[in-house]
Amino acid sequence: MVNCKSVYEPREDSTMLETWARKHAFGAVLDIGTGSGILAIAAAQGRNVKNVVATDVQKGVVDYCEKCIQNKKIKFLQSDLFQNVRGRFDTIIFNPPYLPQELKLKDLTIEGGKKGYEIIERFLNEVNNFLKADGIILMVFSSLTKKEKVVGFIANNLLEFEFLEKQHYFFEDLYVYLVKKSAILKKLERYNIKNVKYFSKGKRGLLFTGVCDTKKVAIKIKNPKSNAVGRIENEAKYLKLLNKNNIGPKLLFFDKDFLIYDFVEGDFILNFIKKESINKKIIKKIIKNVFSQLFVMDGLGINKEEMSHPPKHIIISKKNKKPVLIDFERSHYTLKPSNVTQFCDFLVSGNILKLFKNKNIEIRKDKIIELAKIYKNNINKNNLNIKDLNNIGYSLE
Repeated sequence: MVNCKSVYEPREDSTMLETWARKHAFGAVLDIGTGSGILAIAAAQGRNVKNVVATDVQKGVVDYCEKCIQNKKIKFLQSDLFQNVRGRFDTIIFNPPYLPQELKLKDLTIEGGKKGYEIIERFLNEVNNFLKADGIILMVFSSLTKKEKVVGFIANNLLEFEFLEKQHYFFEDLYVYLVKKSAILKKLERYNIKNVKYFSKGKRGLLFTGVCDTKKVAIKIKNPKSNAVGRIENEAKYLKLLNKNNIGPKLLFFDKDFLIYDFVEGDFILNFIKKESINKKIIKKIIKNVFSQLFVMDGLGINKEEMSHPPKHIIISKKNKKPVLIDFERSHYTLKPSNVTQFCDFLVSGNILKLFKNKNIEIRKDKIIELAKIYKNNINKNNLNIKDLNNIGYSLE
């Protein structure tokens, strides 16, 4: 028999996962990090399993398995996770290295990175591109890996899990999860959205990125921790209307669970202004453009409700340095919209005045307050027309 010292010998985690692989594996199976091949063999013995691709990052392990395991259903392949894998699978089995790394890597069959969960994170970030819509993932990991981190990685990739088993061994607990695609992820894939990745979160929404026909898109879904109702539909309603006035990122499509729009590459407005390369002329142009958009919204009777504190609601596009307003989930119709006056409040706040002063810009605070009061009492072009907007935008001496 061929000897390979780097083969991961079956232990408690292997035997736990072996039980569930025999019970749940079906169709085309992928065994990531096969080690001794115990899980590939268990899957291949299932009557509902058609074939098994068993991978390992170490060539020596692959050679060992090919010489020691004779099963027509199993094909062995050297691959670092999904690097050399092709196609999609009904079942993906993963017994990852999950122990926190010591000062120097000693055993890559058991150490999963500095924190222990880095390889699991990589796996979960990539797995959606190799899992069929109704496929399943069977994986085991340790409490030393930090369970809350693993759960977070699952959620961040729009996956969901079912707890199958827990066993305690000496200084750790071992968990077996069955992971599958969420209903929202499957729906997104039907819209031909690929490579869905977590991006950021807000109080009411979670933002993901994806690729649609080679174009990068933003995907917003409801934050499950939010009690707000109907925000996705509300944002889609107003974004669709405002797009006709060249306001907001272009809405592509939406339903009750999510909305999808063009992803805006760029910086939040304050981060952009702080850059050394950004001069007074560019800043003036941006402020004027923001006021122009807000004036249009006021004219439409739409209040955005975010412009007193808009640092994360205005992105300066990397493509053309134009401001793009984002996040319209709280937008609503009102007889007295206050987008312009709210932005005036923002401009005369202490931190902004200081930031602009560092850019050799003096804001005429008294002029802005005066015009804002007149405009608030009677919103019309006579009180704040395009010329007046220029005055506000260019009252930056």
